[in-house]
Amino acid sequence: MNHERKVGTVSRGIRCPIIREGDNIPEIVTACVLEASAEEGFALHDRDVISVTESIVARSQGNYASVDAIAADVKAKTGGDTVGVIFPILSRNRFAICLRGIAKGCRKVVLMLSYPSDEVGNALVSLDALDEAGVNPYSDVLTLERYRELFGVVRHEFTGMDYVQYYGDLIRESGAEVEIIFANRPKTILDYTDAVICCDIHTRFRTKRILKEAGARVVLGLDDILDAPVNGSGYNERYGLLGSNKATEHTVKLFPHPCKELVLDIQARILKATGKHVEVMIYGDGAFKDPKGKIWELADPVVSPTFTDGLIGTPNELKLKYLADNDFANLKGEALRDAISASIRAKDADLKGKMVSEGTTPRQLTDLIGSLCDLTSGSGDKGTPIVLVQGYFDNYTSE
Repeated sequence: MNHERKVGTVSRGIRCPIIREGDNIPEIVTACVLEASAEEGFALHDRDVISVTESIVARSQGNYASVDAIAADVKAKTGGDTVGVIFPILSRNRFAICLRGIAKGCRKVVLMLSYPSDEVGNALVSLDALDEAGVNPYSDVLTLERYRELFGVVRHEFTGMDYVQYYGDLIRESGAEVEIIFANRPKTILDYTDAVICCDIHTRFRTKRILKEAGARVVLGLDDILDAPVNGSGYNERYGLLGSNKATEHTVKLFPHPCKELVLDIQARILKATGKHVEVMIYGDGAFKDPKGKIWELADPVVSPTFTDGLIGTPNELKLKYLADNDFANLKGEALRDAISASIRAKDADLKGKMVSEGTTPRQLTDLIGSLCDLTSGSGDKGTPIVLVQGYFDNYTSE
């Protein structure tokens, strides 16, 4: 009888020292994984995935920027008069410090908030409240006064924040005038100003296109601010301020610079130490949605900015439930196991569109594994910014 392994995919959070600027990430990550392997008594295998959170990579790169650097870039690129700031997410960690810098770089901010929620699902008002008020979010533009008249003070379900008040106060504290409106059509902002910063993340390309076609004088995304250093600041050549996090009340930690050589270095070090060919990725937010608060986790521009080539693509899996209930409905026990195992071994290289793969998850491998890693490492004090995923590429036939 064949030996049948009883464990499939395993995800392990790996602890490591607190990372500072200049630290050698490949050396530290390799050492921590090998020490965990020895201490916990598990071996590494080919196609294990070592995932490293973007925050420690950016920290080792010293990729930080101040409010003043953001302000200088905004002023240089917009002219610094009245600037439309549209579709930001509602987040003290993700956007508040960026907004502080933007406001410091211009005379007036026209803040245009999408409603009933921001791009990642943080609600300003419920759909039921919109229905009751007879408001059409696709066409209606609300002033701050009208919003308050209809809905009053609405506090975020999880943070207790009134983000409308918070963002308005923050802009004024930074020295700019503020006007707040609520609208979902990008072109609405052009009734107020022709210089616009689009703060949406995943819809930014469409938003920028619409505004440019409508004749806006200046159209920037957050990815166009600090895409190069300002007075020696940190920057991100591809994503600018996208993917940044609050570091202090006056600085942000930016998304890490491209670092393909870093993941290849870790891969090579593990191969040299163990003889095993692992995959390596840098990950940030996972891509999943909270069913209660309706918040979509992904506030980074991508789940994984850098990864080894073995993580390119999507899963190519059969749906075991479909095989068991349809093709082999008359089998059971060892005969059923053998029939399904034979189907897996003989499966097509590309099952896209085939009924036997229906119901499997059609997402990029890095999005799936990155989401698993984000859930494993958490966002607080677990202290495991390295995650080792084993058995992810195994299937029912793996021994």
